Formats: sequence, C-alpha cells, structure tokens
Amino acid sequence: MSNLTIRPAKISYVLPNSIAEEVGFEVGDAIISINGTKPRDLIDYQFLCSEEFLELEVLDTKGKIHQVELEKDYDDDLGLEFETALFDGLIQCNNHCPFCFIDQQPPGKRDSLYLKDDDYRLSFLYGSYLTLTNLTQKEWDRIEAMRLSPLFVSVHATEPEVRIRLLKNHRAGQIIEQFKWFQERRLQLHAQVVVCPGINDGIHLEKTLFDLASFYPGEIPTIISAAVVPVGLTRFRPQEDELIPVTPEKAKEVIKQVQILQEKFYHKLGSNFAWLADEWFLIAQEELPPESHYEDYPQIGNGVGSIRQFIKEFQTLATQLLPPKIDSSKTLTWVVGNAVEKAFQPLVKQLNHVENLTVNLAALRSNYWGQEITVTGLLTGQDLLSGLKDKDLGDGILLPSVMLKHDDTCFLDDMTIDEISEKLQIPIFPISNIPGLIGTFLDG
Repeated sequence: MSNLTIRPAKISYVLPNSIAEEVGFEVGDAIISINGTKPRDLIDYQFLCSEEFLELEVLDTKGKIHQVELEKDYDDDLGLEFETALFDGLIQCNNHCPFCFIDQQPPGKRDSLYLKDDDYRLSFLYGSYLTLTNLTQKEWDRIEAMRLSPLFVSVHATEPEVRIRLLKNHRAGQIIEQFKWFQERRLQLHAQVVVCPGINDGIHLEKTLFDLASFYPGEIPTIISAAVVPVGLTRFRPQEDELIPVTPEKAKEVIKQVQILQEKFYHKLGSNFAWLADEWFLIAQEELPPESHYEDYPQIGNGVGSIRQFIKEFQTLATQLLPPKIDSSKTLTWVVGNAVEKAFQPLVKQLNHVENLTVNLAALRSNYWGQEITVTGLLTGQDLLSGLKDKDLGDGILLPSVMLKHDDTCFLDDMTIDEISEKLQIPIFPISNIPGLIGTFLDG
C-alpha cells in the first residue's frame, strides 16, 4: 500500500510562457500545499488547481518556504510538470500472479524494474492495469467522490476459484461484486484477460468474456471493452509456476474462439467488445484483421490494432514524405522483434523503392529472455549484440525507442545505446515515431 507520507511535489519542467513561468517557478521547486491541502498526487493537484484563487506553499531549491498567491481563470493550467505523478508513494501490488513480468526478470538490475504497480491513480491517469484487490475503503470512496473513470482492470477470470488461483490472493474472488459497485455508480472500466493455457482458457475464457459483456448493455456501459492477451514467459520465471507458453496452434484456437464470440457480441451489443491483441496473430502467423475491424481502437494501449494502425500511418506518411530518390547512397538496418517480421515486409519494400536507399530488416528473437517469438519492445542490448555481430549493418541502425526506458538510452538489461554502438562500431539512431524514422533516411 501507499506509505502515506505526502512529499512536496517536485517540479521537473516549467512550460514556457505559462502562468508558472510568469510567477517565477523554477525546476527543482516543490509545492507543499494548495489552498491549505497537501496534494497526494497529480489528480489532487489538477482538482485543487481548478480554482480561480490559489494560495500555494512552495519549497524552493535552497530549502526556503514561500507563500504564493495568484488569481487565474477557472481551469487555467499553471504549466507545471512533476518528477512523479504520485506524491505519497506508489500503491504496490499484493498479488502473486505467476505470469507477472516483474517476477520474470533476472535479479540485480535497476530498482525501478522491480516495482509492482497496482495503483488506481496511474490507471486513471495513464491507462495502466490494476486488479482492485488492494484498495482500502478510503480509496474506494475517493474513486466514487472524484469520479475516477474509466479505470483499467486486469480480470484474467471472473470465476472466483480461477481468479484466486491466478492472482494467489483470496480477495481476487470478489471481482463480479466490484463490477456491480462500478455499475451502481455509473463509472466505467476497460478489462484485460491474460490467457494462460490450461488455466483460464477454453470454457473459462468463454465464461469470462460473457460475464464481462453482461456489464456492457445500458445507457452507460460499465465495462466498455475487454482485451484478450497471450501470456508472455521468460527463462527467468519461477519453475514451479505451472505456466506453459502459447504455441502457434494454441494461438489459432484462441483466435477462432474469440472471433466467434465477437460475432455474437456485435449482433447483441453493436460492438465486437472482446479484442484480440496483435500478438495472437503474430504467434499464429495469420494476417492481422483489417483496419475496419477495430472500431475506435478501444484497447490500442494493450496492443490491439497497434500494428495495423502503425502500418496505415507509415504508408500514409511515407507516400507524403519520401522522395523518389536521395542524393547519396545510404544503407540502414532496421531492428525489430521477429514477431513483426512478416507484417513489416511491405513497409521495407516501400522504403526500398527510393533510389539510393537500402533498408534491411533485422528481425531478432530474444535470447536474453529465452523467447522464440519476441515483440520489439522486449529486445535488449545483449539481443542486439548477439543478433547483429559480424553482419554488414550498412551506415547505421534504426532503433525503435520502445526498446528503451522512457526518456533514457537504457535497454531492459541496463546496457546503453552508446555501449552497443561502440561494440558494433556503428551509429545508432533511436526512432520514436514515423516522421523521425523517415527523417533519418533524408538526413545527411
């Protein structure tokens, strides 16, 4: 649970030409209270700052406390960003799910990789998933009072005994009652189910999706959507975890099962409701559904339709931005996880239509995690070294920044871009979006 110690909210960025800059806020200053209340988190901060008159208690970088009074229009943003969204600490997970990625990592890496987030505030702010097993009455009351909706819930199974088995927490069996609580208060949820073969698949998966869909009808759907995701396993996981990996045959079976349910849901609810993560199709080596299938992409953050959306955006921007030829010859290696190799072939072909440009796709598996099929975001520095050594990499490597820690140059195994670049003796270009990818071809 939260450690209940509310620390001053330390400022990490002051927006240019903002109210905060005008007042004289600087990076490193910290807000202690707003109108006499100490904000617990970004939600409190945003709520308190919606007032027109603010009295701020501010701690500067030299340790001096200032009282700042200001008047602004209702709902005007001050223009501040903070080191963390949580000023009273992270509410950590009290479950022991065998498929938890945190427990499937090797020891000895940076501390932040081992934090088990199960915090409803991060769910509301950023769409991270929580289980609802660790909330005190005070937190339930706050969700209701502040109308924190939608939240994102890891369900995995609605049958109490199956969910308790998966989460290893006796409180996990209360999930249907908790859904009813949200329903009575007209608050909304998105759900996810991580499918573990032999535990919550087959008839259990069908039961779970029908139970979830029963909370969709009505003026305001309680459960808006459900994502179905394959369990991801690494070689570091505990051996007694009773989990088995998803095979191509299993992926085909789940795709067929969920697609039949989607038809039923669409007929009854007017929405597919249950969504298959892209990984199912990659594992099964089947074509991704067409763009029209995804409605308004309700589970894009869970990898549902993200590849289809990326391909569409890529093809649109490439048509607009790529020239027929570039001035000088350039060869680049585009590193991706081998899961997307088939899906990305048309994109590489489109790039190689540009005269003087050669792009080679390096689709790698992760020996580090011990995975045959690997998504791009899980590739590590060691995977790049083992997969690319002794290869002609041309003039540079295109590296999707999804492999890196946010705003950093560090991979999940703590190696850095500079280390990899030095060992492979080649420049590396981190790419965070499609314009940046295309811009790399045009530079120099």
